Amino acid sequence: MVQSLVRQNLRERLFSSPKKERMAKYLISFPSAAMVVPDGEWEAVGRDAHAVIDEAKAAGVYVFGGGIDENVPPVRVSADGRVVDGGYPWAPPLNGGFTVLELSSREEAVAWAARIAKACRCDQELRVFGFDPQS
Repeated sequence: MVQSLVRQNLRERLFSSPKKERMAKYLISFPSAAMVVPDGEWEAVGRDAHAVIDEAKAAGVYVFGGGIDENVPPVRVSADGRVVDGGYPWAPPLNGGFTVLELSSREEAVAWAARIAKACRCDQELRVFGFDPQS
C-alpha cells in the first residue's frame, strides 16, 4: 500500500502538468519494416524527409532526430556495469527512425507527424514524453 502511494506521488510530481501552458516533447517514429520504398525512390524520400526536418528546425521545434544504427547490435548494461549482448529477449527489436519535436499541442504534433509520414512514405507513431522538471 505504501509503495503504491509513493509510486503514485512520484508519477504525479514527474508527469503532472502545471496550469500554465507548457511545451511538450513528442516522439515521432517508425520501425524499419514500415518503410517499404520502391527502388528508385530512396533519393526522393531522403530529400523529402530532410526538407521536413529543415522546416522543423526553421520553426524552432526540432529537438533531435535520427535512426537506430542497425549494424551495431544492442547490449544491456546492468546496475553493476555488467554488459550482456542483445536487448531484452522478450521485447520487439528497436529499430527505425525517430524525431523529437517540442510543440505546444497534440494537434500540432499530429500535423508534424503527418508531414513526416508523407515524406517517409510510411505511417508514424506519435508519443508524448512525460514532463520531468528535473530533466
